[in-house]
Amino acid sequence: MTSHFRPAATLLVLLTALTGAAYPALVTGIARLAFPGQAGGSLVSRDGKPAGSRLIGQSFASPRYFWGRPSATAPAANNAAGSSVANLGPSNPALLDAVKGRIAALRAADPDNLAPVPVDLVTASASGLDPEISPAAAFYQAGRVARARGLARAEVDALVRRHSEHALFGFLGEERVNVLALNLALDALPPARVPRP
Repeated sequence: MTSHFRPAATLLVLLTALTGAAYPALVTGIARLAFPGQAGGSLVSRDGKPAGSRLIGQSFASPRYFWGRPSATAPAANNAAGSSVANLGPSNPALLDAVKGRIAALRAADPDNLAPVPVDLVTASASGLDPEISPAAAFYQAGRVARARGLARAEVDALVRRHSEHALFGFLGEERVNVLALNLALDALPPARVPRP
């Protein structure tokens, strides 16, 4: 019995050290050298301090900012520790009620906007942490943001176009806008042109 236990225990310790410590340390070291931004969480800085990650959505409630996709995380919105899917199918009444409530909130925030509401503004993403919206969703909100900031609508539309990212290689994925990057660009506009709240 002891003759079987010793090799098994030795192999367990060796494989644990190799696959649990050495390999992850090697891969992390290579990633930090080759891709320092991505390995560090794709952080976006403002005034030298981290403002968030390009990979995780954030909640913006003020009408002065673009709003991202609804978050299905709990207990708080965009909670990375609570990333999950709502698991509500298209025939589930709870999903329909949630979508109707989100449409009503968007209409109340911008009552003059009679355009159809883009679907990504009223449905949560699979992870509940989606940091991006479609350009259509950004343009839908541009009027509200422009009025709240005292900017020309054309200027806000141009900002959305500048921050739109195209499909990879022209066909992988869809055109999208990172909400955090767009909102930071809004905040970077010259202070003289942005009225105080």
